[in-house]
Amino acid sequence: MKTKIELHHMHFYAYHGVMPHEKLVGNEFEVSISLEADLLAACVSDDVNDTINYAALFDLVKREMQTPSRLLEHVAGRIFRRMRAEYPQISFLEVRVSKKHPPVKGEMEKAEIIIHT
Repeated sequence: MKTKIELHHMHFYAYHGVMPHEKLVGNEFEVSISLEADLLAACVSDDVNDTINYAALFDLVKREMQTPSRLLEHVAGRIFRRMRAEYPQISFLEVRVSKKHPPVKGEMEKAEIIIHT
């Protein structure tokens, strides 16, 4: 049995970007993750130690978002690698990192990078 855990639309203010003003002013970012793992033990035990704690996942994402990167790909890749390293029981992982109000000449709600297994 596999269980899916999803954390949707985590919001962060961070300083990722190529343009000089992005590193000074910052921007709004949104991160969503979806993962699958065999968490049958937690379904039976009702014990948080038998699952992947979503609060710990949020904290991992928050820490990675605090480290500035030039590229969204780099941010998403760091989150992806940390989750895979800290939770080897994950069999599927998708990380979405979106930059709200990207610096383009025109209207765009967000730019998004998606990395998955």
